[in-house]
Amino acid sequence: MDGSVFESAIKNFLSPIWDLLKDESVTEVMVNSFNEIWVERAGKIEKVSHKFQDEDSLRAVANNIAQSVGRQIGDENPRLDARLPNGYRIHVVIPPCARKGTTMAIRKFSKTQFTFQDFIRYGSMSVEMAQFIDICVKLGKNIIVSGGTGSGKTTLLSMICNRIPKGQRLIVIEDSSELQIEYEHIVFFETRMANPDEGLSAVTIEELVKSSLRLRPDRIIIGEVRGSEALDLVQAMNTGHKGCFGTLHANTPKAAMVRLQALAQGADSQLSEKALIQQISSAVDIVIQTSRYQDGVRRIASISEVLGKDERDQYIVKDIYHLDRLIRQEDGGFSGIATATGHVPSFMAEIEDHKLPFSRQKFLKKKAS
Repeated sequence: MDGSVFESAIKNFLSPIWDLLKDESVTEVMVNSFNEIWVERAGKIEKVSHKFQDEDSLRAVANNIAQSVGRQIGDENPRLDARLPNGYRIHVVIPPCARKGTTMAIRKFSKTQFTFQDFIRYGSMSVEMAQFIDICVKLGKNIIVSGGTGSGKTTLLSMICNRIPKGQRLIVIEDSSELQIEYEHIVFFETRMANPDEGLSAVTIEELVKSSLRLRPDRIIIGEVRGSEALDLVQAMNTGHKGCFGTLHANTPKAAMVRLQALAQGADSQLSEKALIQQISSAVDIVIQTSRYQDGVRRIASISEVLGKDERDQYIVKDIYHLDRLIRQEDGGFSGIATATGHVPSFMAEIEDHKLPFSRQKFLKKKAS
């Protein structure tokens, strides 16, 4: 189905909420049932008055969308996860699993390419934080972007990738294409779900990572690390592929390391837990923690350095920048930004040797005013 025909078909299927999907201020539409619909605008969730006619009409929408992407949803498979040709990501769960009735979430991905300057202007990070991330990218540090759902991980990872110096070969691997990267020498891979009706087997991120290692990458970027491919990424980081990036779901930098370990343990490997911890602690250099705060603004909560492990095999993670608190302003909004903690990165000598314009003084903790 070509783009214009598909757009027309989707508009017909989703006519009760089409104006919400075309509203640029709306980033996600959440259908809890045919008569209960919510949207996310500017990081905040609000209920809207839109409704589908009834449960049957909403269920018909789910069936039509499934057919349009060559899939089925029904009693044997009550879930649908798909990326529509226009870039929307849709997930549907039908009864009896969904007790309120057919439930659907449609996530839109902005075509706007954000920059560090945008994040600085929005109050998501400081100029010094942007400069430091830039330095980490230039020096080929392995970076994990960690955070909760909707915290801005993908947007930040796209921005980081766009700061990679020219002259390298990037391989980007995703479940569905969301990263917006403009680079001269880049290869994009996307997973494929199994479709028995068409005789198609699944192609996983783990398999694509293994393929990428045979395609002479300088850097491997994984849109979201969420399975046993974590081990392949860690091993790539440890075998000369400097400057690999990925995102994962975790609430703190240390929790990100523990989750990476748990995911890697799912791989078919003979590595002991002790050896795995050693590999992970030596592979990851920097963890950038993102969060969506109560005012709806997505901010960098911390930038941390991984300094190996201690004698108890616990990950040593030190914050370089950390957001301590938000302060309510007179207009009801909040202000707050991560600041230096006083920890000087272990690779400070490397920064100086490369004559990068970032002095030790910038890591000193600012005195409270």
